[in-house]
Amino acid sequence: MVELENIYKAYGKNQVLKGIGLQVEKGEVVVILGPSGSGKTTLLRSINFLDHADSGSVTVDGLTVDCAHAGKKEILALRKRTAMVFQHYNLFNNKTVLENVMEGLIVAQKMPKQEARERSLAMLRKVGMEEKIDVYPAQISGGQQQRVGIARALVLNPKIILFDEPTSALDPEMVGEVLECIKGVAREGITMIVVTHEMGFAREVANRVVFIEGGNIVEQGSPNDVFNHPRQERTRQFLSRITRSWNQSEEEEAGPSDPMGQEGLPALAQPMAGIG
Repeated sequence: MVELENIYKAYGKNQVLKGIGLQVEKGEVVVILGPSGSGKTTLLRSINFLDHADSGSVTVDGLTVDCAHAGKKEILALRKRTAMVFQHYNLFNNKTVLENVMEGLIVAQKMPKQEARERSLAMLRKVGMEEKIDVYPAQISGGQQQRVGIARALVLNPKIILFDEPTSALDPEMVGEVLECIKGVAREGITMIVVTHEMGFAREVANRVVFIEGGNIVEQGSPNDVFNHPRQERTRQFLSRITRSWNQSEEEEAGPSDPMGQEGLPALAQPMAGIG
């Protein structure tokens, strides 16, 4: 379905991707993890040429494009096979929810307006946004805007959907509703590549987890293999830091069970778990 071969990308002297190769099978859900600056979002955006890789090739559903010599027609043909859900929604503020979803069908696919409306309504119903079709993005929550973004991607009937940290711009209380929506998409067997920091989501939904750092794939495997039996020390360090951060956040939300802390000391005087 998707094959990346020897993908290189640099910004000036900063080599962001260093010869990455990756294959994604039809119906597979691949989650890409990695620290900030590791190249994971650049890799995702290289698939549909939102970021134009310097060299290598991208294949989507049988169409192969040479990154170094890609023409506009090739890139357009490849983009028609993909859809993307962005971190910051990227909705048109001057268009209603329904118009936002219809836009790609009318402009890019030249679909008749009535047919585009019917398909868009069906997708908005699928993501639970049918009651908001006539409102504007500024009138709905971030979680609702992201569900509109998912409907906008689904309505194009793409071969693969790319998710670029779809929950990172949301308030914590809105993350769950968007993740449930993405899980519903995954259950339909749609091929997906997801860049995310949501480890619980990756454990539950991914067929494969890919850990990237420094522009290289460090490790990949099933969620069980990567999370429970990582082979590489760098993977173990990354997961340990994420787990430690989770535990600290949970402790902060729950508060100290003993207001005086252990051994009669004020709770704030206690050393933090895993620190020092």
